Amino acid sequence: MRALGVSEINAQIKSILESTFMDICVRGEISSVTIHTSGHIYLTLKDENSSVRCVMFKGNARSLKIKLEVGQCVLIMGSLSVYVPKGEYQILCKSITLAGLGELSQAYEALKTKLSAKGYFESAHKKSLPKFPKRIALLTSATGAAKEDMLKVAHKRWNLVHITLFNTLVQGEGAKDSIVENLKRADSFFGTSEGFDVIVLGRGGGSMEDMWAFNEECVADAIYSAQTPIISAVGHEIDVFISDFVADVRAPTPSAAMEMLLPDKNEYLRILDEMMNTYFYALKQQLVFKSDALERVREYFKLYNFEQRYYAKIEQIHILKQMMQDSMNAVLEDKIIKYEHILSSLKMRREEKIQQCQYEYERMLEVFNALNPRSLCTRGYAQISKDGKACKISDIHINEEFYLSDITHSILAKRLQ
Repeated sequence: MRALGVSEINAQIKSILESTFMDICVRGEISSVTIHTSGHIYLTLKDENSSVRCVMFKGNARSLKIKLEVGQCVLIMGSLSVYVPKGEYQILCKSITLAGLGELSQAYEALKTKLSAKGYFESAHKKSLPKFPKRIALLTSATGAAKEDMLKVAHKRWNLVHITLFNTLVQGEGAKDSIVENLKRADSFFGTSEGFDVIVLGRGGGSMEDMWAFNEECVADAIYSAQTPIISAVGHEIDVFISDFVADVRAPTPSAAMEMLLPDKNEYLRILDEMMNTYFYALKQQLVFKSDALERVREYFKLYNFEQRYYAKIEQIHILKQMMQDSMNAVLEDKIIKYEHILSSLKMRREEKIQQCQYEYERMLEVFNALNPRSLCTRGYAQISKDGKACKISDIHINEEFYLSDITHSILAKRLQ
């Protein structure tokens, strides 16, 4: 036998289904619906035992006359097709019409009416939440994203809280029994030292059948009978369940439950900062007031204090001493000015005298130079001397010898006439 490839067998199944179920009509309840941005509509149709995927492409969706919502019971006209890459079959919808409310929606409304008549939803039965919870029982799946979201928000908002996780089935068979059992377990500690301040029942979003455990009457009875305050934090903001009506507080999402329950530590830190600032400001004002009062008392005692008067006289003496020193300094400065004026005059007169002497010296030097023998010799004059003494020409007799001398030479001469 030849082995078929996965794509081959999916293609053969697709051929058989599409040729066999070319025109079908299916009745069921919408459990999920998604309108894609492309215009295609993806939905899941279910009954009490099974579900099937459906798609209505953009061309057929344009002629759709109703707004599809979860819980609607509808009639779908179309054909079967197989998506070969994943081996999944789906209904290709040609038209969708209303067929009345789905069975789950009818059961939901019936139970809601019944419990409302029993007073389960009355505000008088609601218990208030503690302002600063210390112990919280968290009923959710240990592997779900809701648990991580709630713990993250709790850690961010308020660290002074102890959270105990009760691992709880939140969908499928046994979910309602698991929820009831853990609710009773958590509530059994009420009134003891290990009791919880609040119980948070939570899980993330999903289809109506996945979330149906929170619409069960036994779960509503367990919530109503609990002595511990309970927050129902199930699904998304638009989802509303029986547990939301019965619980003391309904949170739109699991994360919002922690935001509603736990105070914001940053806000209280800000309040504490403001209180500290107010306290320090008041203390500072009081210290200033007391300091001013003490200063006034000190001034009062200064008026009658002998020591203070003694120091006042000392201060006066210092002032008079300073005044005397200032006066003496003024006299000295005046004398210094006069001295500097006289000194300046003397310097001026000395300069004048020096200039006068310089002039006399230069004049005498000029006369001296004019009478200097050396100067005369350079012009042809000679010195007459006899017997080693200078003399005039008239002192020399005829035929008497004498010397004619200049600077460098000396000549022996005789007077002839």
